[in-house]
Amino acid sequence: MSNFEELSKDSFKINEQELMEYHGYSGSSGRLRLRINYLRSWLHHSLAFHSTHSGFAIYMQRLRGVKIGKNCHFNPYALIDLMYPELITIGDNVTLGSYSMLFAHNNPTANLFLKQGAYPRKTGEIHIKSGAVINPGAIIALGVTVGKNSIISSGSVVTQDIPDYCVVVGNPARIVKKIDH
Repeated sequence: MSNFEELSKDSFKINEQELMEYHGYSGSSGRLRLRINYLRSWLHHSLAFHSTHSGFAIYMQRLRGVKIGKNCHFNPYALIDLMYPELITIGDNVTLGSYSMLFAHNNPTANLFLKQGAYPRKTGEIHIKSGAVINPGAIIALGVTVGKNSIISSGSVVTQDIPDYCVVVGNPARIVKKIDH
């Protein structure tokens, strides 16, 4: 076995162990439970991701553990964190555009040097408050709250909290306008 294959195998075990600890699982039965839960989550996400029916997509995401309010609209191909859906809360009347992405974790999965050094796996809740619009291609990072009735423009990368009633653009996202209310 090459050095690369050995490191890759170790990184898989380390990642699996991190997830087991997060969920409070242990042993062979915990490993099996983790894999079954991930498979179930992936299946529900895949059905939601490809659905042209917003209500069905929202139902599938709720089954995964995403907390979603009333009267939301999810366009096809919205990507919601595969590993930590329970860390995401979406208020009422929220719109998610196609290819918008919500990531409640970051993790240098295959790089053990970074992972075991200054860049370990991190998780953080995402809160999308009522009335927010996340336009196509926008990325919302872990630990972010998007304010009430705020608009995240297409392709924006949001790494910090956005206040209520704001329009943001860019990478990194910056406020370009306050919305009168």
